[in-house]
Amino acid sequence: MFSRVVGWVVLGVALCLSHSSLAQSSPNGTPAPPQIEELLRLLDDPVVRDWVANQQANSEVAAATSEEKSPGVYIDQRLAEIRRHIDNLIDAVPRLPDEFGRARDILMVEFENRGIVRIGSLILGFLGLGWVIESLFRRVTRPLQLWIVNIPLDTVGERLRAAGIRLLFGLGLVVAFALGSVGAFLAFTWPPLLREIVLSYLSAFLILRLALVIGRFVLAPGGERFRLVPINSVAAWFWYRRLAFFVGWLALGWVSVGLLGTFGFAFSSRVLIAYGLGLMLLAVAIEAVWRRPSANLSGDVLSHPPHHGIVNWLLTAYAVILWLLWVASAMPTFWLAAAAVGLPAAIRGARHAVNHVLRPAGATVAGGIRGVAEVSIERGVRALLIIGAALLLARAWHIDLIAMTMQDTLGTRLTRGILSAVVIALVAEFIWYVARAVIDAKLASVPQNSLADTEDMRRQARLRTLLPILRNILFIVFLVMAILMALSAMGVQIAPLIAGAGVVGVAVGFGAQTLVKDVISGVFYLLDDAFRVGEYIVSGSYKG
Repeated sequence: MFSRVVGWVVLGVALCLSHSSLAQSSPNGTPAPPQIEELLRLLDDPVVRDWVANQQANSEVAAATSEEKSPGVYIDQRLAEIRRHIDNLIDAVPRLPDEFGRARDILMVEFENRGIVRIGSLILGFLGLGWVIESLFRRVTRPLQLWIVNIPLDTVGERLRAAGIRLLFGLGLVVAFALGSVGAFLAFTWPPLLREIVLSYLSAFLILRLALVIGRFVLAPGGERFRLVPINSVAAWFWYRRLAFFVGWLALGWVSVGLLGTFGFAFSSRVLIAYGLGLMLLAVAIEAVWRRPSANLSGDVLSHPPHHGIVNWLLTAYAVILWLLWVASAMPTFWLAAAAVGLPAAIRGARHAVNHVLRPAGATVAGGIRGVAEVSIERGVRALLIIGAALLLARAWHIDLIAMTMQDTLGTRLTRGILSAVVIALVAEFIWYVARAVIDAKLASVPQNSLADTEDMRRQARLRTLLPILRNILFIVFLVMAILMALSAMGVQIAPLIAGAGVVGVAVGFGAQTLVKDVISGVFYLLDDAFRVGEYIVSGSYKG
């Protein structure tokens, strides 16, 4: 439907152009009406031309995606889109001087009473006002800051409470700065263009402040005892500064490219400038790769790992490939490559952070047993990261999950089944690890004593006997249930499988009656508390 509308628009433009040319070449020399001249002027605008070209390209892509395509056809279409995108970028290069000149003229006309210097002073003034409000907030909350600095961090609960209070305090600083800068600016009436420019750059600085708060919360470069990740202070300061510069440049470039559209820059010109600004992000990433310090807690000197050469070259190539994919507008492949490396790194970092906070370095845990809270938080964060990456890839690959649930084709059924199976596996894994952590913690609390002189010791010996069996049974139950539910979600009929498993179980029971009888008898022996772990047993000629 939309392609038809675009087609009619293009046809109307062609008719208008032909009509205009006929009118200009008419013998009586009648001038074209003002509406036609205005239409011709708009059609000559690069923004309008880019919009029409993009709408035509989108309609062609939509029409192509509505049909079944082979992989070769899909790859050919993607390559054609990349070539079209590169051609648009090349065509945008000669237009840049004129577009910058037009933007300068718009600024001169719009701000003839307010110069560029006054606009910059206005931005700096509201930033200073935000800093004043933030300073007042710091002064009012000084007792809270002293309490945070001196808070004990001996237990897991104290460490979690300190982390939460630090995060809330950092967010309070950002809110105070926002009220003093953005809030004060919005309290007055400004010209539309001035309002957009100042508000955009204030928002960019607000994004930078939020990134700095998160960086201080996670890395804590000035306070090692509050650090959430197990790295030394040199590495913490190194990554904190790179994070600040990276996010600051990204926010500044993002709002600047957005404002270029207000000044009449064509879409391809804005994209070309964005790619140029992205070179600085690529340079920051490569510099961080080659100069990153050792994160070992015992090292306080800027040093590289022994194998840094090959790893650094691979990471550099990876960063360059990501930038090239971005420039080629191959965003589905870009996000797939980013998730393929970023997701494992995020999972590993989250695991180290959880272990560091809930079981910090230097603490000894008996038998290597992990706490229930540690396992629950780690597995929960891991599941959220995987689900978030899946949703990001679905958005990047233009997969409408809501529309997919309303379709009933082979591809949609298979995709829905795979996604449901992944969710089932994550939930089953989370429940199993939490249950295992509970059982392991209970086993670790039971003293390893073979004597059973008191009732309490006999009860503990019974727990040491039954809990490992319960753990193995739960693992088998969760595994079987997860597999059956995943197969059912993928459209496989599990009723015949269950019936077949029952028949096989009956056959095995008849064929191995002695073995099955011994296993069942052993279970009843344990349940009846006939013997326990740690007891000395004599049975016929066997003893031990």
